[in-house]
Amino acid sequence: MVKVTFDGIEVEVEEGTTILQAARKIGGKVVPPAMCYYGPLKGSGGKCRVCLVKVAQGSAKDPRPMPKLVASCITQVQDGMVVENTTNEDVLNARKGIVEMLLINHPLDCPVCDQAGECNLQDLSYEHGVSAQRFEEERRTFNKVDLGPYIQLHMTRCILCYRCVYTADQITEKRVHGVLGRGDAAEIGTYIENVIDNDFSGNVIDVCPVGALTDKTWRFKNRVWFTKPMDAHRDCPTCSGKVTLWTRGEEVLRVTARKDQYNEVEEFICNTCRFDKKEVSDWTIEGPRHIERGSVISANHYELPVVNVPIVPNLPTSTKKNLPQE
Repeated sequence: MVKVTFDGIEVEVEEGTTILQAARKIGGKVVPPAMCYYGPLKGSGGKCRVCLVKVAQGSAKDPRPMPKLVASCITQVQDGMVVENTTNEDVLNARKGIVEMLLINHPLDCPVCDQAGECNLQDLSYEHGVSAQRFEEERRTFNKVDLGPYIQLHMTRCILCYRCVYTADQITEKRVHGVLGRGDAAEIGTYIENVIDNDFSGNVIDVCPVGALTDKTWRFKNRVWFTKPMDAHRDCPTCSGKVTLWTRGEEVLRVTARKDQYNEVEEFICNTCRFDKKEVSDWTIEGPRHIERGSVISANHYELPVVNVPIVPNLPTSTKKNLPQE
């Protein structure tokens, strides 16, 4: 075990842990943002540079600071390391520059984007972005492409985080899409349209941090903050069957995998659960899904806190609320 100090908070973690994972053990606002790193995916990280931090002290044996900012998602901790994130001005300025770079080609179409309200880039630009942009040249644009019967690609919105490529590579039997071209010409795509069609292809929609990969059965159906996410499960022979139903009234508008507080999928689900089971009767409802992230979804107040927990047994954890102590 090694000890790391992160923004003045000391935490003890196992050797081989990255700085980002160590920060997540502390939680809260000290955790660096991440657009390309994805815990369940091996090899992810190091693409977007959003998670840059300052290592003020390399280790107890070598207290010299690292000369440049480092990507916290791929840099392993050392015993006695001191890391600065929100307390370092250089980190915050670098993050503003990275957000500005990500928004060079990304269109500001949040009002019509299905990802609005649960978009990582939207949250990142709100927290670290600037109101004006210096880029005056023509933005690169792409036509919408159908990657499969259920998935549509808006390459104009893509930030090349590689999450969808890693997902298809690691949880499907045969990956048929990837990054084509290099440099400014790089893009996600396939050589043949409508070729992505396997039992777990829909998971690339869940891992996309922006609205580049969209669910064709959900597009323009509703705004996410008008829906109520509910935990549900079913006996599925292909996957765990544990999902989140996004409902409005008695109608199931979409089905997604359950995500944690860092918007990462807990268990990948199959296409049958995601696209074919759109009736409430298909599922066993467990209760409202608690949204950890500070977004407009959690602001909907769809959870009714129950104060006297012992009186109402078998409650979902998200609905429990302790009485304030005087």
